[in-house]
Amino acid sequence: MEKFVTFEGIDGCGKSTISKLLYKKLLNEGIDAVLTFEPTNTEIGKFVKKCIKTNSDPYLTSFSFITDRILHCKKISKWLVDGKIVICDRYAESTYAYQGAQLENEIKNPIKWLKEMSKNQIIIPDRTYLFLISPEKSLERIQKRKELIPFEKKAFLQKVHKNYLKISNGKRFLKLDATKKIDDLVKICYNDIHYLG
Repeated sequence: MEKFVTFEGIDGCGKSTISKLLYKKLLNEGIDAVLTFEPTNTEIGKFVKKCIKTNSDPYLTSFSFITDRILHCKKISKWLVDGKIVICDRYAESTYAYQGAQLENEIKNPIKWLKEMSKNQIIIPDRTYLFLISPEKSLERIQKRKELIPFEKKAFLQKVHKNYLKISNGKRFLKLDATKKIDDLVKICYNDIHYLG
């Protein structure tokens, strides 16, 4: 039942919580699943996190993200060959949305440029769940975090939110209201994975 599903959305949308609960639910059902995330825990992934935390040059952040993803895809490919359901918390659309916003004053069409960078190098998911929430609501949710990263500001999240809406066209994307109850969202994703067959 190999399937590759990704979870996307702006900070505070609940995707990490929901992806973890979905993973546990699948395991409890006896379904072979893997939960992974980006940036990864590899040396490159850790460098990406450092770039984010220090608000590094957007080109450096973008190249690092894409390198991390290409290497990550080698692992994902093996998991899929083994017949697993791979759940990934953040993937390519995060780069298009976030780094697209970072690069908007640097490049004419940053999202197109970013897509070209990894064209034919990454795995296309079977499904991408996009959790939609207003930047105002997301900031309410994350205010209690010990440390906010530079991306977690209203003006920037508004740009990211618009980018997500721009890139989420097509059958692969399932847009979900992130203000719904967590259990309901987990159930929707669980049922959808079975629908994908």
